[in-house]
Amino acid sequence: MEASTALARIRSFELSPARFVQLAVANAAGLWLIVGSGAAVRLTDSGLGCRHWPGCERGHPLPAKDSHAFVEFGNRLVGGVVITLALVTWLAARRTPGLPAWARRIALLVFLGALAQAPLGYLAVASDLRWQVVMAHLLLSIVLLAGAVVVAVDALGLRDGRSLPFVPRELRGLALVFTAAGFALIVSGTFATAAGPHSGGGEHIDRFGSLERAVYVHGAIVGAFLLSFLFSVGYLAAYRQRSHGLFRLGAGVLGLLLVQMGIGEIQWRTELPLELVLVHVVLAAAVWAGTVALAALFFRPPSSLAPVST
Repeated sequence: MEASTALARIRSFELSPARFVQLAVANAAGLWLIVGSGAAVRLTDSGLGCRHWPGCERGHPLPAKDSHAFVEFGNRLVGGVVITLALVTWLAARRTPGLPAWARRIALLVFLGALAQAPLGYLAVASDLRWQVVMAHLLLSIVLLAGAVVVAVDALGLRDGRSLPFVPRELRGLALVFTAAGFALIVSGTFATAAGPHSGGGEHIDRFGSLERAVYVHGAIVGAFLLSFLFSVGYLAAYRQRSHGLFRLGAGVLGLLLVQMGIGEIQWRTELPLELVLVHVVLAAAVWAGTVALAALFFRPPSSLAPVST
């Protein structure tokens, strides 16, 4: 009887929208953090600091060699936390009344994707950090971050109440354009990294093509993304009475983008010091998260951002 009562309580358990927002934001923050910790592994040439999985070395589960082993193993620990957060977020999504079924499915896909990072990490080590595998490892993190941000935005709408879109259809279409351009920007950036000196495991690691050509293509995509995003922020500025919140978010993301572009220019002119490259990558992930959040808010804004009728 006690067991059946406990099971009934578990089945009837519901999470409040406010609590789920906190969990969804923490999930997105964890996925942003692991982009930075993964970049630290690559920039410090620590990708082969641990040659086995999930332990560091055969017969030695914990790192015992040098700083490279500790950096690589630390990233694996962060990955474990991220997988746990993604699992808890998905389970919580199933127990949050009012959350759309599609948001629950995205939460599940984010968890499965986070879980898939473990074999991808093993494959990266087993292949001596082939740039194709490392690139897939990073891009999966970027896609998962986007999914987590979309879930968090919809959770805000559940907590505050949802509103119909209040930006015009043309601007919503442009949001799809600048989101696609933002993803293309990150892809081109990973190609530039794969061609550059920070390969993740030292000089012997295979690299992609010409660094100069990859940087040129990356710069062209930066321009395309900047133009589309700048136009959107310009509209939000001109009609900011419709939503000060959307304008502030757009302006904040634009400010981060300009800082990141400045750091990118400095790092190129100073021969890619790893500290600047790390800041550049972390800011890129933040700009990406902000871009996805803004686009999602164009389509499904919470009522707290809706224009106040006079």
